[in-house]
Amino acid sequence: FVIDSGIAYSVLAGYPVGPNNKEYVLVNNKCQCVTVTSKFVPSKENPDEEVLERNIRIIVPLKARENISDPLSPLRTTFVYRLSELCKNCEPTEIELGGAIHQAQQGNSCEEPQTCYTYNRNQCYSSPVPLLHHGEVRQVPAALTPASCFSE
Repeated sequence: FVIDSGIAYSVLAGYPVGPNNKEYVLVNNKCQCVTVTSKFVPSKENPDEEVLERNIRIIVPLKARENISDPLSPLRTTFVYRLSELCKNCEPTEIELGGAIHQAQQGNSCEEPQTCYTYNRNQCYSSPVPLLHHGEVRQVPAALTPASCFSE
């Protein structure tokens, strides 16, 4: 595992884990199976003080393929996690400039494709499979995540 601390100390807005919970989810990256949470806990040195505690949960998918859309590609043996990339916010936001509303992107390098270690169940993945039809072999796309590839 490689964890690049990049922007590890940035201040991020999150959402609460539960209605009565004081733990906040800062990152929930389903593509790379990473969740980063934070909460205030009593300081070990001074119990009257609270310190911010961050927890990083990484799930390493067993039998992940180098190319998740190709079931015959070799097994992935290297997983790279960079906090600076996990914490970037690529959701567009509206800002007012000179009396006009503009769409702005909140993160850098959002155009670069993200490496996925597992399937995003909201995205359709397919892989070509050979199909023999009237004596001719054709490559036909087969859905690897059927629930997200076909409408109900």
